[in-house]
Amino acid sequence: MTMASTASPRRLFLGHSYNLVGVVAALVILAWTLIAILAPYIIPHPIGDIVDDDYFGPMRQGLWLGSDYLGRDMLSRVLMGARYTVGISLAAVSIACFSGVMLGMIAAVTGGWLDTCLSRFLDAMNSIPSKLFGLVVVAAVGSSIPVLILTLAVIYIPGAYRFARALAVNINTMDFMTVARVRGENTAYLIGSEILPNIIRPVLADFGLRFVFIVLLLSGLSFLGLGLQPPLADWGALVRENIGGLPFAAPAVIVPSLAIASLTISVNLLIDNLPQKIRDRNA
Repeated sequence: MTMASTASPRRLFLGHSYNLVGVVAALVILAWTLIAILAPYIIPHPIGDIVDDDYFGPMRQGLWLGSDYLGRDMLSRVLMGARYTVGISLAAVSIACFSGVMLGMIAAVTGGWLDTCLSRFLDAMNSIPSKLFGLVVVAAVGSSIPVLILTLAVIYIPGAYRFARALAVNINTMDFMTVARVRGENTAYLIGSEILPNIIRPVLADFGLRFVFIVLLLSGLSFLGLGLQPPLADWGALVRENIGGLPFAAPAVIVPSLAIASLTISVNLLIDNLPQKIRDRNA
């Protein structure tokens, strides 16, 4: 007796099989990435221009996503908001993962006092609530794109460090590492040629998860008024400045919220539906 498969159809690409959910999620992520890159060239109106006589205007021809609390075109502002949300989050997660992974591999290979000091310091950093740390730093230093990127990166370096170190410690006990040490290979070789190729796939999956965390934290800071400052606005800031339209179900407050949800959910779905050989080092 044969059982009908209930799993999503799988497609073969680059030697791996992907199901339909993962493909759709990847397409959504690709769409937002292209929008973030091309936003200045495809917005129908300058983001600061008042193009509607009414505030919280409805969707209609010429204003496909309605207008905001000042009568500005919401389509233009959402498209430009993608540029800031995706750009800042991608820069921050790149710094956080690169720094954390490098420190984790160095600590695992070197061991001793360096491993102990790094681990205890970053554990202490990790114990500080992320939103509280972000609020204190941004409130003290001021809100700008470089400050936001560095603050978000510092918040997530400890997590990336712990994840990479745990993987690297396991690799460090294997026989081929002992052979490399006997050959007299230096630390840089051990990290770059022996450890990194064996942990890169789970590290990339972790990269995606941390990107989601940073998008949500950035949006939260912007919603509290500590993110990008006017006239610039990411999706969290768009929700905050148009929150007065919520009782009217205005598109100006609903659309940025849906944009945040679509990006973060798509990244999560893509990671969950990656082939096991990419997600799991032991597969």
